Amino acid sequence: MQKTAFSPDGHIAILPRLLGPIRPSISSHTRMKVNLDGKIALVTGAARGIGQAIADALARNGAKVAYADIDFDAAKKSAVKTPGALALRLDVASETEIEHALQELLRAFGQLDILVNNAGVNTIAHRVHLDQFPVEEWERILRVDLTGLFLVSRAALGPMLAQKSGRVINIASVLGLVPARLQSPFVAAKAGVVNLTKSMALECAAQGVLVNCIAPGSILTQGTRDLFYGPDGKYSDRVQAMLAHIPLGRPGTCEEVAHAALFLAAPESSYINGAVLTVDGGWTAGYLREF
Repeated sequence: MQKTAFSPDGHIAILPRLLGPIRPSISSHTRMKVNLDGKIALVTGAARGIGQAIADALARNGAKVAYADIDFDAAKKSAVKTPGALALRLDVASETEIEHALQELLRAFGQLDILVNNAGVNTIAHRVHLDQFPVEEWERILRVDLTGLFLVSRAALGPMLAQKSGRVINIASVLGLVPARLQSPFVAAKAGVVNLTKSMALECAAQGVLVNCIAPGSILTQGTRDLFYGPDGKYSDRVQAMLAHIPLGRPGTCEEVAHAALFLAAPESSYINGAVLTVDGGWTAGYLREF
C-alpha cells in the first residue's frame, strides 16, 4: 500500500508511494477574502485545530474575534497573535460559564454577529460496540457536542435576534450524515447537530439570523494525529484503509474547513440558510470502490 506522512508542522509530506496527489496547505496569496469589518465573532473550541483556524480566518478578514475555550491558557496564546482579539474561558457544558463569557464579550465589543459552535469532544479510549459503551462517556460526549452547542446557541441568539441580524455556523461531522462504527455517541451527537441546525434555521430566519452547518471529514488535527496520522497513532495501521475511501486520497487541513466557515460568514452568503456544507474530499459523495 502507498503511504502518507506528515511533517511536524502539520504540512503533508509527499512520499513516493503516495495514495494519489496531495496538495499542500492553502498559501497566503490564495486565501479567500471577504469583508467582515465591524463584525464581532465568537468561536468556541478556538484554542487550537479547526476552531483556531476559523477564528484566525475571521480575524484576517476584519472581524473582531473572541477565542473561547475550556483551556483558557491555550485560548490566550492563540488570541494574543491576533490584534484586538479577546480570549474567553468557556466550558460549553456550563450554563454559568456561557453566561459569563457572553457578558464579557458584550462588554468588550457591544454586539455579536457571528457564532461558530466548534467545541466538541470524541473518545479515543472507548472505541467499542454500543453494548460495551460506558454510560458516563456517552453522557460526556452528548453533553459537550450537542447540549453544549444548544446552550451556547440559546444564549448567543439573544443579542442576534434583538439586532435582527447574525450568522450561526455549527461544526458537525460527516459522521452525522454517514455513520461509522465504534463511536455511537459522537455519531448521534453530530447527527443531532445537523438537524438542530435546520430547526434553528427555520426559527431564526425571519429575524435576520442565518444558521448553517459544516460537516468536516477526516481533518488533520492533534486528535486525528493521536488516532491515525501520527507515528504513534492508536489506529495508525488503518490509515490507508480510511484514505482509500476518500476520493482526494488525503485528510483535509484545518484551513480548508476555515474557508468554508468564512464563506458562510461572508455578507454575500445572504441566501444560504439551513445548509450542510461537507468539507470531506468526497467522503460522502458515494462508495469509492473498484468492482
